[in-house]
Amino acid sequence: MGRAFEYRRASKEARWDKMSKIFPKLARAITMAAKEGGADPDSNAKLRTAIQNAKAQNMPKDNVDKAIARATGADGAEYTEISYEGKGPHGVMIFVECATDNTNRSVSNLKTVFNKNGGQMVQSGALEFMFSRKAVIEFEVTDAMDLEEIELGLIDAGLEEFEVNEGVAYASGDYTAFASLSKAIEELGIEPRKSSLQRVPTSPIELTEAQMEEVETLIDKLEDDDDVQAVYTNIA
Repeated sequence: MGRAFEYRRASKEARWDKMSKIFPKLARAITMAAKEGGADPDSNAKLRTAIQNAKAQNMPKDNVDKAIARATGADGAEYTEISYEGKGPHGVMIFVECATDNTNRSVSNLKTVFNKNGGQMVQSGALEFMFSRKAVIEFEVTDAMDLEEIELGLIDAGLEEFEVNEGVAYASGDYTAFASLSKAIEELGIEPRKSSLQRVPTSPIELTEAQMEEVETLIDKLEDDDDVQAVYTNIA
């Protein structure tokens, strides 16, 4: 699994640590989940996951509550989940996942970012075959955990890969196994620090350090857009 599941994890988390950006994105995910499946996290698995991800980023409870309340308000914005695809410098393919209340604004903003940073947007679906969708659940490893037993316990739930890196365990499977893996993790008494559906490159490419810096400029600009929830590439 390794770097294929999360492009340059350390640098990406450092960028997302800008609370002025991450909290609104997390709040938007909570609002959409609550609007879709109801405001009770006990009966809405998607909302429960969104709240867990927010807690992992130390989002205040008051912000979480406001995001849920926004879903039931008469004046709440109607968000649409939509993906855009593009090409960056040096053969990099990019998937951009958005949550937006104005698709015209989103596509215009993204097109500008691509064009100004050595890339271009491509037709929807053009890159679909270059990525597979995976359910990925992360949790912190403690001394009390029997990792071998946990791994065996998750196989029936759809586990395909299990990896531990720097004190964090990554359990992954096909995207259709997201609900069953989440439930199995919960039944084991483990609280995830992050759960998500990710796009994993089927044929990842290697870049030099100089090329990586150039591509990172484009990715930074994309992630800075308020409508962008996640950016995935085919970089190894």
